[in-house]
Amino acid sequence: MLYFSEIQGKKVLTETGSEVGVLKDLIFLASENPLITKIVIQGKDRQSQVINSDSLLRFDAEVILREDFSSSSLEENELFLVKNLLDKQIIDIKGNKIIRVNDVILVKNKNRWWIAGVDVSLAGLMRRVRFLPIEKIYFFLKRFINIKIRSKFLSWADIHPLDLTRGEVRLRKKEEKLKRIPPEDLADYLERTNILNVKKILGILDLKTAAEVVSNLNINCQTDLFKNFKPETAAKFLRYIDPDEAVDVLLTLPKKRRQTIIDLLDKKTKKSILKLIEWSKNPIGSLMTTEFVLVTSDYTVREVLEKIKKETRDFSVLDYIYVVNKRNELVGVFNLHELLLQDPETTVYRFMVQNVIVIHLTTPEEIAIKKMLKYKLYALPVIDEKKRILGIITFDDLSLKLLEKL
Repeated sequence: MLYFSEIQGKKVLTETGSEVGVLKDLIFLASENPLITKIVIQGKDRQSQVINSDSLLRFDAEVILREDFSSSSLEENELFLVKNLLDKQIIDIKGNKIIRVNDVILVKNKNRWWIAGVDVSLAGLMRRVRFLPIEKIYFFLKRFINIKIRSKFLSWADIHPLDLTRGEVRLRKKEEKLKRIPPEDLADYLERTNILNVKKILGILDLKTAAEVVSNLNINCQTDLFKNFKPETAAKFLRYIDPDEAVDVLLTLPKKRRQTIIDLLDKKTKKSILKLIEWSKNPIGSLMTTEFVLVTSDYTVREVLEKIKKETRDFSVLDYIYVVNKRNELVGVFNLHELLLQDPETTVYRFMVQNVIVIHLTTPEEIAIKKMLKYKLYALPVIDEKKRILGIITFDDLSLKLLEKL
């Protein structure tokens, strides 16, 4: 067995001792049996030369070639080890996480070299940077702190060769287990690949899980996805995505395509989306979020906590709980700290603040921020003319918007 890091950068000589250059890369066959077909040498003139592996005699202190070595070029189904495999991301299905290829394991069989697998451990990375001071850290950890840094291998049999051509490495194991990876981690991985790969992986997941992943993508990636989705597919995803995020995506699409998608939504989702789009035309409405919790004044502390656990799993933040009467009019508010100080059976009306500081869709942004600063609030409820809460606006969103104007 041989690590690629052990031979990369070594001198390449002919069997008579003539120096050819240094080993820069290896070329392998992207197949079930990844045979090393060629080696890439960088000469003294910094030019690269591709040599058939048939000319390779051995990997030793130096790389030794036959005297009559022949040049070649990249062929179909051949890939570069460094460019297409090393340092690329792998979805470790078994470990439910995203990891990186830090080294490549080579084995010799019948006088030919093959890729046996990859090393995804810290040890693999340290092995590659052996000439840097980090090697001293490795021995310090091992000898004085007794921390053992072991290699972790993934067999080539667990990798999809075809995905390498797109600059990504995917594991072959049961792909249904992708759903075990946290949506935010999977989204972070997908943002670094292309739309074809994103659609392929989303297609493996159930719709609800896929929608969670899409919600964690950045807006540019979301936009590209929805431009490539069929309208029917886009509509299905929007049913599971938070309405605020759905509107953000829809507003980036051409008007005709946006309307086509909206027309395919169910009545409830369509109504919510259209209302938010209308509000987005107003400065306050464009910053407003519908991530808030409403309770009535007869709720107990225990009931409020149960409601929070049930309804806010996907909320980005929760600062206040708002209280409404039977006509859904906003009549009170309290924060989480105040809630946790109460006995479980205490009713909300005993500790809620009745004088609620509010704003309207027509309230200027500058007035809204002044209210937040004056009353030391993290968020303000936006109400309509009937005192019904439409949404909330947070200090972070509002301050960022105002900073953009400076």
